[in-house]
Formats: sequence, C-alpha cells, structure tokens
Amino acid sequence: MGYAVVLGEALVDLLDTEYDGEPVYRQAVGGGPLNVAVAVARLGGDVQFVGSLGDDALAGRIRGFLADTGVGLSGAVTVPAPTALAVATFVDAEPDFRFYGEPPSYALLTADDLDPDLVAGADVLYCGSIVLLRPATLDAARRAWSLATGLRVFDPNVRLRLLDGPEALAGLRAVVAEFAAGAHLVKLSTADAGLLYPGEPVEGVAAYLRELGAATVVVTLGAAGAVVAAAGADPVRVPAPKVAAVDATGAGDSVMGALVADLLVDGEPADAAGWTERVAYALRVAGLVCESPGGATAMPTRADVTRRYAP
Repeated sequence: MGYAVVLGEALVDLLDTEYDGEPVYRQAVGGGPLNVAVAVARLGGDVQFVGSLGDDALAGRIRGFLADTGVGLSGAVTVPAPTALAVATFVDAEPDFRFYGEPPSYALLTADDLDPDLVAGADVLYCGSIVLLRPATLDAARRAWSLATGLRVFDPNVRLRLLDGPEALAGLRAVVAEFAAGAHLVKLSTADAGLLYPGEPVEGVAAYLRELGAATVVVTLGAAGAVVAAAGADPVRVPAPKVAAVDATGAGDSVMGALVADLLVDGEPADAAGWTERVAYALRVAGLVCESPGGATAMPTRADVTRRYAP
C-alpha cells in the first residue's frame, strides 16, 4: 500500500455552542481537505497533507493535531499570516460557515512550494475545496494534478459565501470541468451540484461529469445516501444508514476520506458494483461522524465502524 497526498486548506473552525446557558464558540481544527487527510489516516492509510499553515499558535495546534493523528506534514509550508477562521452556526445538525482572515493563511501555497517527488510518488492525489478560488493555490493544484502519476480524486466543496457573484461561480464551474476531465473520482454534495448546475437532477450532474472525463462520480445526498455513476452502468442510489445525527460537520469529507483509504488498499474497483460497495462503507463512516460533534476529531477508525454497525 502506497500513500495519498491531500492538497488543500487547513484552518480553525469556531463552532457555535453553549456553556452554562451562554453562547460560546468551541475551537476545532478543520478545513475540508484536512478532514479528508485525517479520515484517511484514521482508517489506516498513509497520507501527506500539502498546504500552507500560518505562523501563530493556532497553526501550531493544527500541526500538533495532524502529527498526533498520523498525517504527514513534509509537504506543508509555514507562511507569515494568522490562521484563517471559519465560524459555524447550525441549522439542526447542518453547519453554515462564514470565513475570516485576509489573505487567508490557507491560500498562500504556491506552485513552487510543491515537492514534485512527493506529489508524483503518491498512489492517490486529492485536490479541491476553497483553495481553488485563489489564483496561487489554484496554480499549485494544477501543477500537482499535472505531476500526478497515480489516481486523481477531486472535490469542489463549494462555499457560496466565498463566491463574489455570478462571474465567480462561472469561473469555478470552469475549474470543476477542468479537474473533472482528468479525475479518476469526483465527489461532490447535492448542495455543490445545485450551486454549480442549478435545476439539474443529481443523476444528470453525475452523468455530465462523467461525460467530461471523470471515471467515477459520487454525489452525496446527506441522510438520503449517495448517487454513484461508474463506467458500464447507469447512476444508482446507495442508501445511508439511519443515525442520530448531532453534527454533520465533515461528513462529506469522511466519505471522500473513506474512498481514498480504500483506493490505497485495493485500487479502483473492477466494476460499478464494486464502487457501490465502497460507497456504502463510506456512508457508514459518515454516519458515525454525524453522531459526534467536531468534524476532524470525529473521524473514526475501521474498528469504530465495525463496532457501530455490528449486526
């Protein structure tokens, strides 16, 4: 089994909660790609995080958390900026994020900062999320994509609050098409699909991304499960397990992390049925994440998943 490289953002989430009846914000290490890297490590995969981290105490906490989790940091760089913050409020278990920090610490990785050997040697490369909205980090992701010799996986992880009008959305849509064209796997949420391709059914979005060149597309549907579009078969729906959700932060990221971890173990499935089985397992991982607060800290091990869903 080789290793995965996850390129993207790391930041600190401030999660809205209460203490002694008063509203407070709880700190949590976060960022979609960081969550993916942690999920891969917790599920037994060898993974390296590639991104820019600030030069403050919060960045030190991020580094310490990743190191303790088993995520490698040889591709991470330190930049002279405070750590970006994402303030999350909740509607039921679903988080709504607003981002603070300019320039954001996660957007200062450049193409020249990449270690070409680290990227080229990876069995799986992940790129995606809000770093795609910044020119420097988009260039870094493009360079990594071109260096990759293994499987390439992509997740747009759209954040509407970071998009400055219709032109920005159109630009992101073009970036998604660019990366999807060379991806072995694209994972997006139903919210992503609705923002990028309004009015289109998720099965149609999955089929469209496959037409662009993506080998397999997975669209997560929250409690309704996921749609899987793989070669040789029509898109199919995979149900999610029933769980008592308290916090959906990082659930979609855990799906991607589980899929990456399994790609490291067994490579791409031989057929659409194999992808369906992989996604069903990833949805069990996500269900367990939803039953605990915190995103990255809620990522389970394989033993945790087995215990939770034991017959």
